[in-house]
Amino acid sequence: MKKYFGYITLFLLSVNLQAQDVELKAQYPPVVAEGEQFAISWNANASGGEFTAPDFSGFYKLAGPQTSFSESMQMINGKVMRATSYTYVYYLQAMTAGRFVLGPGIIRIKNKEYRSDSIYIEVVKDQAASQPQQGNNQNVKDATGGNIPGTDLFIRLIVNKNDVYQGEHLIASLKLYSKIDLGGLNEVKFPDFSGFVKEDLQTPQLRALQRENVNGVVYGTGIIQQFLLYPQITGEITINPVELTVLLQQKSNSQDPFFGGFFDTYTNVPKVIVTQPVKITVRPLPGNKPADFSGIVGKIDLTSSINKDSVDVNDAVNLKITVSGSGNLRFAGKPDLKLPADIELYEPKVTDNIKNNVSGSSGQKSFEYVLIPRHYGSFTIPAVSYSYFNPETRRYEKLSTREYTFYARKGTDQGAPATVYGGVSKEDVKYLGRDIRFIKNDPGVLKKAMAQYIGMKSYYSWFAVAFFIFVAILILRRETIRRNADISAVRNRKAAKVAGKRLNEASKCLKSGMTDRFHEEILKALWGYLSDKLSIPVSELTRVSAVEALRNTEVNEDIILTLTDVLDKCEFARYAPASSDTEAQDIYNAAMLFIRSIENSL
Repeated sequence: MKKYFGYITLFLLSVNLQAQDVELKAQYPPVVAEGEQFAISWNANASGGEFTAPDFSGFYKLAGPQTSFSESMQMINGKVMRATSYTYVYYLQAMTAGRFVLGPGIIRIKNKEYRSDSIYIEVVKDQAASQPQQGNNQNVKDATGGNIPGTDLFIRLIVNKNDVYQGEHLIASLKLYSKIDLGGLNEVKFPDFSGFVKEDLQTPQLRALQRENVNGVVYGTGIIQQFLLYPQITGEITINPVELTVLLQQKSNSQDPFFGGFFDTYTNVPKVIVTQPVKITVRPLPGNKPADFSGIVGKIDLTSSINKDSVDVNDAVNLKITVSGSGNLRFAGKPDLKLPADIELYEPKVTDNIKNNVSGSSGQKSFEYVLIPRHYGSFTIPAVSYSYFNPETRRYEKLSTREYTFYARKGTDQGAPATVYGGVSKEDVKYLGRDIRFIKNDPGVLKKAMAQYIGMKSYYSWFAVAFFIFVAILILRRETIRRNADISAVRNRKAAKVAGKRLNEASKCLKSGMTDRFHEEILKALWGYLSDKLSIPVSELTRVSAVEALRNTEVNEDIILTLTDVLDKCEFARYAPASSDTEAQDIYNAAMLFIRSIENSL
């Protein structure tokens, strides 16, 4: 009986299996160097097919196809979802430079063919070693004294345009170029972008570099950060260099003549690279600005609405004006309303829904006005004009809302006749009968005044105590100023306190499960503590210099081993995250032990 029940269950599961559309996708490097060996793979999400590769004309086939298969199954909302993957890998070698197009891969499943996209590969001659390309040389500052040439590793701050109008956005991208192995990115220092308003764009985390042909040289490239810049002043503005600290993977020397290459270890060495300054020409807006100019540079539309066409006197009417489109909408000024004297106007409520992307800022900004009629009758809200500058047409464009009319009814408390001043009707004047009140005749409770404190004997005693306290505070203040004048000594004294705050932040990250952030905070705490305690600038602080400085201060060798062990574990966990919570707690305890030991030793 159990056997038959198992068969029925398998049958029902197979009925609920969701069939997937067959797809065949190719993965390949878009740029390779002449003579380089590389792999092309096709992945199909179905099994039981016969795969046919295209003609590899222009390339030398080294091996293939190598096939691999994987399958997974999961149940979602009572339905079994099955994912199947077949991969076909070919290894090729680029023979000659040029641009090559390979046909699509074809897989036949149940007498039906499925094709991938065509493959476009560019083969370039890598001439970086013999002929350095103009523009690749960067101002590279090596914090460790390394000899990596500037053409192997550099960054650029790329802007989509160098000539803009005041208020017109431009997109800046910080891009990394590398031909060497990197262990990761450590720190980015952006300038203050003086003359601009900067808004960050959501940039995907850089996990892998993409191959790119840069002036005939193949580099691994990747976007680190993108942001929008809005120039606020005219003339030529210079964007100062951006500093990036990268971790270079350097192989440690091995003394084993037989297995040295197999058991080599690598260490990450920090290196600082900077961009070239970028100059932006900002032109002023042409001509005379209209009186109703909104400050917007872009392309917008204008809409408006009121919530009522009939209200009682002293009740509110809401007028909503919405600006939508693209441009510097966040800097849009409020529309100017010209209303009759009997309508009281309040400052508008401003709301916006603006999103930033690589095309600029877009969305809408609304101004909601509250209008209160103070007298009954018919009122007209004149049309509101609103101008902006369109950088595409290079001229000012004017928009306007429609004209609105509403009626204010006379309320029940409007029995007195209206009083007119100078031909303009105002709100009715009413006498309340309680504007002036009687003067109070009762003198209240009188108390006898106390003797002046200055005549008491204790006054002089307290005066002397206060004088001595003042002198003591003055002496302590001068001593504090003298001690704080030595910045290096102050950082030395506060090193443990600053490191403790960073360790507390690391503990919070550990409790929240953010292991990557945890290891980063541990490294920041240790490097910052060593820099402050040993009086070594961060740009000159390396593992070698830190260990040497600790030994010069006659610190116990076990303490130094604790430091190097924590650094190794953190660097390994950041770039090969596989540590458990127990290991992370051990790292945290070891870092605390190291800092306490140094505080007790120095």
